[in-house]
Amino acid sequence: MKKVAKVLFGLTIMLGLVATLAACGASQPKADYTEAQAEKKLNAGDDIKGKTIKIKVQKLDPKSAFGYNIQAGKHLNFVSNENPNVKKGDSLIVKVKKVESTLGSFVITYSKVN
Repeated sequence: MKKVAKVLFGLTIMLGLVATLAACGASQPKADYTEAQAEKKLNAGDDIKGKTIKIKVQKLDPKSAFGYNIQAGKHLNFVSNENPNVKKGDSLIVKVKKVESTLGSFVITYSKVN
């Protein structure tokens, strides 16, 4: 009986490890565009509303005229009234809600995907 209990305990541990490793390997959502691709589309006059973009935070300005401003790409400003809880160097995927062009830059309202 002790041998059966040891085998069952070992199997339980192994199943737990397999489940943990499987969860760690879950894939990240894939973005429609990179920063460069999105900026190229915007410069061409294309509409990217509803699309997802993978961005890297170059700078976070919590006191901009638009609220919290994540600067990314060459002229991309991702703005929100809510604190995005990111720091310089972080990568995230955002879904575009609205795009405005202001003084040579794009002001983009968004929602976080990941």
